Amino acid sequence: MRPLTDEETKIFFEKLSKYIGENIKLLLDRPDGCYCFRLHRDRVFYVREDMMKHAGNVSRKNLISFGSCFGRFSKGGKFRLHITALDFLAPYAKYKVWLKPSAEQQFVYGHHVMKSGLGRITENTPQYQGVVIYNMNDLPLGFGVAAKSTQECRHTDPMTLVAFHQADIGEFIRNEDNLV
Repeated sequence: MRPLTDEETKIFFEKLSKYIGENIKLLLDRPDGCYCFRLHRDRVFYVREDMMKHAGNVSRKNLISFGSCFGRFSKGGKFRLHITALDFLAPYAKYKVWLKPSAEQQFVYGHHVMKSGLGRITENTPQYQGVVIYNMNDLPLGFGVAAKSTQECRHTDPMTLVAFHQADIGEFIRNEDNLV
């Protein structure tokens, strides 16, 4: 368990800013205490500072997890967000996509979002921007990347992809061994 290096912090915050923009500081300075990000075995954990100090008393090889896992760094140095970060990203999301009830199951099974399943989309969403995917009852289902901007979505046919799948709540069941 260690703090992120400058390069890791840059890569990590760039990824987070695709989804929540400048709201990253709201994750760190919360009214219920100070939180920080720590790296352990290529995974980035979001943890309260007093809990981090308690986790420091456990040896590295015995420490499996602490706090909430936001994602992991690949061997190539890229960062991939895990679905376990959804509860923290959803309240601060800049751009959102709502799915029709008929498209929810397809998204939770790991498929991309088509225009026919699009219920609503946040105004002025740019292409290739990170989006949080919701159902029509405002329950966060996962996150992805906008394949089309809001303006392009209005004029496309129903079988066009409008959001690429990144992670969904169904991953808890499909990949439970790898999510630690």
